[in-house]
Amino acid sequence: MKPYRIPFNKATLTGAELRYMQEAVQGGHISGDGPFTRKCEALLANELGVERVLLTTSCTHALEMTAFLLEIKSGDEVIVPSFTFVSTVNAFVLRGARPVFADIRCDTLGLDDGRLESFITPRTRAIVAVHYAGVACEMDAILSVAGRRGIPVVEDNAHGLFSRYRGRYTGTLGALATQSFHETKNFTCGEGGALLINDAKLVERALVLRDKGTNRNRFFRGQVDKYTWVDLGSSYVASDLLAAFLLAQLEEREEIQCTRERIWRTYWGGLAAWAQQNGVRLPIVPPHCEQSYHMFYLLMPSFEQRQALIAHLKERGILAVFHYVPLHLSEMGRKWSAGTHDCPVTVDVSERLVRLPFYNSLSGSEQAEVIETILKFNS
Repeated sequence: MKPYRIPFNKATLTGAELRYMQEAVQGGHISGDGPFTRKCEALLANELGVERVLLTTSCTHALEMTAFLLEIKSGDEVIVPSFTFVSTVNAFVLRGARPVFADIRCDTLGLDDGRLESFITPRTRAIVAVHYAGVACEMDAILSVAGRRGIPVVEDNAHGLFSRYRGRYTGTLGALATQSFHETKNFTCGEGGALLINDAKLVERALVLRDKGTNRNRFFRGQVDKYTWVDLGSSYVASDLLAAFLLAQLEEREEIQCTRERIWRTYWGGLAAWAQQNGVRLPIVPPHCEQSYHMFYLLMPSFEQRQALIAHLKERGILAVFHYVPLHLSEMGRKWSAGTHDCPVTVDVSERLVRLPFYNSLSGSEQAEVIETILKFNS
């Protein structure tokens, strides 16, 4: 297959990635929990102001750790948006829980806080807020409902590192939060993630769960004279080789975010008039939210026009893509759901949304070509 001249995503070096990886090799520690891992964790914890950050092999594994830490078990229910990646749900289903699929808001495409309380039952053990496109859910309302009912909130912040809600970083508002460093994210090491722990009582057990259920971390801290199997767990520790790559990206976070903000605003400025004339909706960012500039999407007037635009771009060597298929309509969603709920906004958005090429090294000329090609689109 002929490669796209302008892909949807492309991995980008910021400068020190390969040097740091070479240092890791030369230092003799490329497995998990090494010096680069600890530097990444400390940088994130200090910048975000959270109790503890643990680097993981993926955001999926960080989500699985939240299910462990919240002691999710068979018969429990977890409220999740239907408009999300399957990992958000899988993490809890693997523990025997049943997802309760909720709809999303029309504006930010985050969890519909207005209907949240109606989904809560005596079996509800967690609420998962997914900050879509790095724009925060309405966390005040979500945390208020959860607080009244004594239900912990997990933030799936895969899109939202360094975004803010009313001045506070997303990922610091719930009991636990997860980050992704997949190659499509603002900051990447190919595959990777992090667990953000805001409840100090969960830190020690998280260290055990991440290290195959052993108390090896206490051994390295000199608190026990040998380590052994003390709990359930798995191998969730990220390679220090990948942490070395990631550290270089995190150190350049201001430059990366400025670049992505410029790309996002260029799309907006170039497409706003066209969108208004053609019934196309651009992303909505409420004034009390500071987004992460993770993606730029269009909501086309219909499924047919969305498909036609994707084909139009593809014919000219530009890859644009749709996003999530509603989980509540999937085969596994129907099998595992705790009940059937209407999610009309999810279904509608899923059929009309298209994401445009967006990566750190997207050049001005490449972006100008994408915009010009869209302006010439005739549905």
